[in-house]
Formats: sequence, structure tokens, C-alpha cells
Amino acid sequence: MSMEAVPCAAERADGAAGEARPLRDCTGACCHGGAKMAVLAYSLGKREINQHFTIKNAKLISLAVVFLLLVFHTASRYYGGGDSCEWLLSRGRYLGENVWQPYGCMMHKYKSIEAKTCLAEKRVAFVGDSRIRQLFYSFIKIIDPERREDGTKHEDISFEDETASVNVDFLWYPEANNSMKERLIAWTHETSVKPDVVILGAATWSIKLHSGSSEALQQYRVNLSAIAVYLERLADQGEVYWVLQDPVNEKVLSDNRKMITNHQLELYNEAVVDVLNASKRNGRSRVKLLSASRQAAMETISQSDDGLHLPESTRDVGAMVLMNSVCNKLLRPIDGSCCQELPPPNLFQKLSLCFFLGSALVYLVLHVLGNNRHRRPVPPDVESLEEKKPATASIPLGPKAPFQALCRMGIIMAYFYLCDRADVFMKEQKFYTHSTFFIPLIYIFVLGVFYSENSKETKLLNREQTDEWKGWMQLVILIYHISGASAFIPVYMHVRVLVAAYLFQTGYGHFSFFWLKGDFGLYRVCQVLFRLNFLVLVLCVVMDRPYQFYYFVPLVTFWFVVIYATLALWPQILQKKANSSGIWHLGVLAKLLGLLLFISLFAFSQGFFESIFSMWPISNLFELKGSIHEWWFRWKLDRFTYSIWASSCKTKTECNEMHPYISVVQILAFILIRNIPGYARSIYSSFFAWFGKISLELFICQYHIWLAADTKGILVLIPGNPSLNIMVSTFIFVCVAHEISLITNDLAQVVIPKDSVALLKRLGAVGLLSLLVLLVARSSQT
Repeated sequence: MSMEAVPCAAERADGAAGEARPLRDCTGACCHGGAKMAVLAYSLGKREINQHFTIKNAKLISLAVVFLLLVFHTASRYYGGGDSCEWLLSRGRYLGENVWQPYGCMMHKYKSIEAKTCLAEKRVAFVGDSRIRQLFYSFIKIIDPERREDGTKHEDISFEDETASVNVDFLWYPEANNSMKERLIAWTHETSVKPDVVILGAATWSIKLHSGSSEALQQYRVNLSAIAVYLERLADQGEVYWVLQDPVNEKVLSDNRKMITNHQLELYNEAVVDVLNASKRNGRSRVKLLSASRQAAMETISQSDDGLHLPESTRDVGAMVLMNSVCNKLLRPIDGSCCQELPPPNLFQKLSLCFFLGSALVYLVLHVLGNNRHRRPVPPDVESLEEKKPATASIPLGPKAPFQALCRMGIIMAYFYLCDRADVFMKEQKFYTHSTFFIPLIYIFVLGVFYSENSKETKLLNREQTDEWKGWMQLVILIYHISGASAFIPVYMHVRVLVAAYLFQTGYGHFSFFWLKGDFGLYRVCQVLFRLNFLVLVLCVVMDRPYQFYYFVPLVTFWFVVIYATLALWPQILQKKANSSGIWHLGVLAKLLGLLLFISLFAFSQGFFESIFSMWPISNLFELKGSIHEWWFRWKLDRFTYSIWASSCKTKTECNEMHPYISVVQILAFILIRNIPGYARSIYSSFFAWFGKISLELFICQYHIWLAADTKGILVLIPGNPSLNIMVSTFIFVCVAHEISLITNDLAQVVIPKDSVALLKRLGAVGLLSLLVLLVARSSQT
């Protein structure tokens, strides 16, 4: 075979496999030499990948991986012992220089008002030496950031916040001796005022005063054994923490502290662990050991001025760990998963479980009865957000198909619940660096270029081009979310442009369909609304979140209704009618001007906006935490639909004020650049287009099965290996999003019938059911 014939033969093989691509002239059009071999390698390599790694195989692999991970995490919790509270107090690592990440859970950064709310009417006592005094100051600075370290050394120090009745005391007891024991005994008396939280620690003075002798260590054990009895009694009515000794920087210790070595501190820590473990009741010690600050200090003690006392940033870690341990179970911050007990499922979550189990039972019955009609093959280009009529098929869906789809959906919802509502998988907080955002961007754009194809259409904003556009934008947004890049304002504002462009595409697609097709029928409207909202409505029930929490879907739905109403109202002006007479173009212009006035009326009158969207029952769709402020912010931000400017604005507030007016320039510029060059217009990236077809599902699913804690953190399926964890969780996440897109399209054909009478009956039933649900929810709130 000649070298020139090989690429042409490869192209014929691709064509035979069903790929629509033009064949080149094999007589002389082929390239020569290395370029020809590169084309051959590219074609064969891509075909080999596509042949063996199909989405069906990927989903089977992801299902097996999820099962193995569930077994692993369940077994590690059962046999490995420990919970998120123990992880918080004992293990962690630094993200960057100052951000502390506990092992397997998220630590909330408490503000003053939150700390006062948690500690209202409580007494907190710090008992120990100068190191405990430092921890005391870091703790009260969370409550009162203006507080200075102005107390007298080697004496008791008191702090009181009268507005919240919070009392925090430091009691100077530098040694674990009889004096400390007498203090604890006094607190155990019924008539005494007991602290709700006690934090203790001491060892360095015992080492210093006795020159690190073995006799002093033995006496320390004896004293601690006597103290442990009363610590357990205090722990029965409050919380007690013993702070393990932090390391020292032996090189810079003063001469009178040279005997305080890290070896000595380790011996004293071992004594504490042995004694407190020996005092366990019912197999468990009620006294909690705080060693996370010690682990943090191992990396920062070199920054200590005197070699003994920790840098302020490290002391703050210990204080925030304590605040999370005490307050998370009370305030339940969504980004503070450490030390939180999970709430039991509510009524709607239980009903959803019964519904999915019932669907599974019906499916099994139909399967046993032998109802094995073939389900209609799903179109390969299904996309929930795309305005197009559902693909028709000669073989209709059988009665078993919707129940099969609901079974698949039930399994997926169980995975959602386990990831973000159950204490099965771990969660960690985000931490932004430029590399975590920009390096993945390079990876995905290389893949996007590798999977380039010839476009079947060359018109402006054709289907393949818009899918490609949605795909790469969605991937950028996903990387933006998981990397925490919202902390970097230039990236934040450019992503705001992508969201605006996404809304522009959906609005453009809706307008184009109605303008060209003129299909304003109820069936069409219900199909689009179902495809947009099905997943979110299910998640609202299963994950116990309001509709407005998934803000993008309300935005897209709202603008679809607005565009539909604008074009459907009399006079209905379509492209054919406008082409027949120029006067109809003025009619379209008048409608668009009316739409602009409508938008401006809402945008510049917040009171009017709030009065409209706060009316019951539609307020349930637009409120978040009892307020429509978030809906006002999201709607106003992208109501009309800047790189140097976005990089120069100083705050998010300043940037967001100008964003709606400037983002349109960026969107139009991209459209022009993407479509003017002939070659660029004739190709598209099938890699990006594939993701574009499931872009809506990707955007919604990320909330709970890729990110965690309602997007505040990152889901951890593979502990201890962040890179592998991201790869595994991303693989499962993409497979789930694709499967949900298929399920949505399956159910849309069943739920939305073409017969108008049947459709109206179902809409009436849905309306009555929705009203009943709203009334039940309203009564439960009151």
C-alpha cells in the first residue's frame, strides 16, 4: 500500500463507521511525509479511543467505583474509629501558608456575631500556663476582634461581653498539681458556678522547674491521674479539652528554657494520652484531646520569636478549631461539617424515598410479567437546555420505560444524598491558587483542540458551534467553582461574562425557534419547562433546598417565559410575515422596546420588584432564606443580554454594578471573532460540544456530587490524594450528569402528552398537587 493511500483509506473507514465527513481526493490531495503520518496517527488514535471508551462503559465503571467507595468509607468508619470531631481536633494540614484544613471535614471561619450567638449565656475557662494564655487571647479575639493582649502575666484574666452575656476566663495554673486539682474540685460542687467549656494544658513549667527529671515526669503522671477523675465529672455536664504540648524551636530557646526539649514534651504528651485513656468510662473518654494546633505548630515553630510561644497565625488555628468543636453542632454552618450531627430526613424526603421505592417495585412487577417492549432509542444529541421538538420514533416507549427511568433516577438521588447529606464521604474546603485554576484550563483546551471536527453547518451560531460554546464555558465555570477562583476578582468577573453569555445563548435559542417556527403551543412550552426544571425540582425535595438555591435554572426559566410572552402576544410576528412586509419589522422592534421598558422598570425600582416577587405563592419560587434579595441580585446582574476593566475594578460590588452594561460587548465580540474567519467557522470541537449537550445537568449536579456542602467545599472520595480524588469524582460526576440528561428526555415524552386535553388534565393535577405541597410547607413553617 502506498504511503499516500493510507490516510485516504483511514478516512473511508471512518466514513463506513457512520461519521459524516468529506473524503479527500486521494489522487493528489494528501499531504506528504511527517504531516501525513501525523494525520494518520491522529485519526487512528482518536478512533481507537472512541471505539473502546464509550459512555455506556464509562457509566458501568463509575457505578462499580461508587459501590467500592461506599464499601471502603463505611468500613473505614466502622473499623477505623473516629469521627469528624476527632479529625478536627487531631489531624490536618496547611493549604498554602495560613489556611488550615482538618482531615476529612470542613472548618467554618467564625465571625464575631456567630461566636456571640453560640456562646451566649455561657462560661468558658482556660486553665494553664502562658501557652494556654495565648490560646485564650486568640479565642476571645474571635468574639471581639478589637481586644488586645493587655493582661498581666502570671495572673488570672477575665473577659466579658455584656451584649451576649459571654464570659471567658483565663486561670493561671502553670503546673498540673494540687492547685489545679482543687480548682477542678470546686467546680464539681453542686453550688458552684460551673464553666460550660474548660480548656486545660500544662507541662513546660514542670520541665523547667525540675530540669526535665524523670521524677518530675512520674509526679506529673500521678497528678494527672488524680485530676482526670474530676475532668471526667466536668465533662458529664459540659465540654473539657486537654491541649497537648506544642513543639519548641530548641535553637532559639533562652538559657533558662534549654531543658524544654521536644523529646521531653513528647514524653509528657504520652503521659497525658496514657492517663486519659486509662480513665475512660464505657470505653470512651469524655475529655477531648486537642492536638491539631500541635500538628500545625510543627510547620511554623521556626517562626517563633522565643522558640517557645507560637506565631499568632498558628494560635489562631487552635482557637478556630476549638470554636468549631464547640459551636458547629449548635449553629450548623453549611461550610462547617466537622462535629455536626446530621438532621433526620424530613417528611418530603421520606415521601420521595417511598416514591422511588414504589417505582422500583412497579418496574420489577412489569419485568416479571414479561413486559419487555423495547424502549425508544435516545437521540445522541439530547440536551435539556436546547429548544427543539422531541425526536419522534417509530417505536413508542413501553409502559416499563418510565418506571425504569425513575429507578435509575432513584439510584442517582441516593448517591446525591450520600454525598452531601449523609455522613459517609468526606468534605474539604476550597483553596485558591493560580495554578489550581489555570493549569486545568490548559488541559481541557488541549483536549478540545485534539477533538476537532468539520462542521456540518456554517451559518452564524449553528447548533454545533453553540454546543461547543456552551461546553467550554461550562468546563471553565466548573474549574472556577472547584478551585475557589471567586476569591480572585479578575477571574470572577470574566466568569460572570460566561454566565451572561450562557443566558444570551438560551435567550437567542428561544427567540430563534419562535421566530422561525412559530410554535407557541402548550405542548412545546411544557416540554421546555419540564426539561429545564425536572432535575432541580427533584433536588429541592431530596436535598431539602429551595428552588432559588439553584439560581441559574430560575433565571433561564424566567427569561424563557418572558421571551415566550413577548413573541406570543398579539400580534404574533414571525420571520415569514416580517419578510413579506417591512412594516412588521417595526412591530418586532416595538415589542423589543416594550421588553426593554419592562426590564428597566424592574431594574430601577427595587421596591416594585420585591412587591411582585414576594407575593404568595410565587414567593416560594424566588425566596432564599425568607428573602428575595438573592433573586434580585442574580436577576439584576445578568438582565441585559471587559478584560482590562475587569482586572482593574477593586471590589466585587463595584464590578457587579457595571457588569450588565459591559458584558454584552464581550459576548458580541466573541461571536464576531468566532464566525468571521472562514476556517475557524468550518470546524468545531466535538469534545466541547459533547459537554455542551449536558451543560445544564453539569451545572446543577456539581452542587452536591462534585463539590460539597452546597458548593462551599469539595467532595472527598479518595482521602489523602487530592489529584486522584478530583479525577475519580469528576469521572463519576460527568457520567451521572449524562445519565440524568437521558432520564429527563425519557420522562419528558411520558409526562408531557401531545394530546391537548390530556395535557390540560395533567397540568391541573400538577397545579393542585403543587398547591397542596405549598400549603403543607407553609403550615409546617408556622
